[in-house]
Amino acid sequence: MDRWWHWISGVVTRFDWGQSPTGGSVNDQVSYRIFVSGQLVLASTILSIVIGVGLGVYTASRQYKAADRAWQGISVISFNTPSAVASLGVVLAAIALNQSLGSTLLPVAGAQSPDVVGFWAVLGSRAMHAILPTISLTFISYAGYHLLQRSLLLDHINSDYVRTARSKGLTRKQAIYRHGLRTSIIPVATQVAFAMPALFTGAVITETVFAWHGMGEYFTRTISTNDVHGVVAVAAFGALMTAVGAILADLVVVALDPRIRVS
Repeated sequence: MDRWWHWISGVVTRFDWGQSPTGGSVNDQVSYRIFVSGQLVLASTILSIVIGVGLGVYTASRQYKAADRAWQGISVISFNTPSAVASLGVVLAAIALNQSLGSTLLPVAGAQSPDVVGFWAVLGSRAMHAILPTISLTFISYAGYHLLQRSLLLDHINSDYVRTARSKGLTRKQAIYRHGLRTSIIPVATQVAFAMPALFTGAVITETVFAWHGMGEYFTRTISTNDVHGVVAVAAFGALMTAVGAILADLVVVALDPRIRVS
C-alpha cells in the first residue's frame, strides 16, 4: 500500500511515472519513444489520408469502370495484407534494390546510422531510415480510407443538393468537389482522429521488423518484462490520445459542417 501511494502521489504531484524493473525512468523511455513513433505515425498518416481520400474521389466518380475495379482490387488486397507480410515484403524489395545498386540506398533497420554526427547529417539519416517503415505503414493504412471515402461519396453523388448544384451550372466534377466531398469526408475525418491512439501504440510489428524503438515496441516489452509502471504509462498515453482524437474530431466536424456552427 505504501509503494502504491508513493507511486500514485508521484504521478499526480510530479508527473513521475516511476522506475522500470531495471532502474530506468519510465518518463524518459516514454518521452523518447513518443518522438520515435511520432515520426512514423505522422508521415504515414498524412500519406494514407491523401492517397486514400484521393483514390476514393477518383474511383467514386468512375464507378464500375476499369480504373474503379482495378483500384478496388488493389485496395482490398492491401486492406487484407498483414502488417508483418507488408513489412517483410518492403524489406526484401529494398534489399534487392540495394544489391542491384551495389550500395545501401535504403537502410532496412534502425532509426539512424550510428556513425553520423551533426544536425543535418542526423536529420538526413533519420529521413532515409524512415522511408521503408513509412511505405509499409502507408500501404496497410490507405485502403481503409479509400474504400470508406468511395462508399460515402457514392451515397452523396446522386443526392438532391448535388443535382441542384449541377442544375445551377456546375460541372459534375465541380459539384462533387464543392458539395459531395465536403459532406462525405466528415466520417472519414472522424475516423482519422480516433485512429491516432492505435497508430501510436499499434505499429508493434512494423517497429519490430525495422528495429525502431517506438511506443508499440515499448508496450510489448513492458508486458513481457512485468514492467507495471511502463504498461500503465503507455495505457495512460493511449487514453490521452483518445481524448485528443475526440477533440480533434469535434473541431473537424465543426469546420466542415456549417449546420453544427449554426446550431
